[in-house]
Amino acid sequence: MTGTPGLRGIARLKIHDGKLEEFKRLSAECVEIMRARDTGTLQYEIYLDEDETECVFLESYSDSHALLDHNENTGDVLQAMLATGTVTAELFNASDRLKAMFADAPVRFFTLFRSL
Repeated sequence: MTGTPGLRGIARLKIHDGKLEEFKRLSAECVEIMRARDTGTLQYEIYLDEDETECVFLESYSDSHALLDHNENTGDVLQAMLATGTVTAELFNASDRLKAMFADAPVRFFTLFRSL
């Protein structure tokens, strides 16, 4: 067992009609920015469903500060990518600062209850 990362997230994006190619372009740009700038991003995977109308992001960060850095690094590109659809998310083990930051967003928060 390697332990759990400091922060995990799952986001879902229901892609708006006609926005798939824009989403794909922006997500590629976003990943390139992360490769160049993010230091605390441990996992960032994007899965598309079979008809390419919805995707799931699996994310892990070393801690809450790493997610804040990630959002700062990707900035406008990330916001444009998320604007191609309707997003919902869950964050696991988020700091109080993150909870306050996402208070008005469609984000649910969970705290670790039990682990192997």
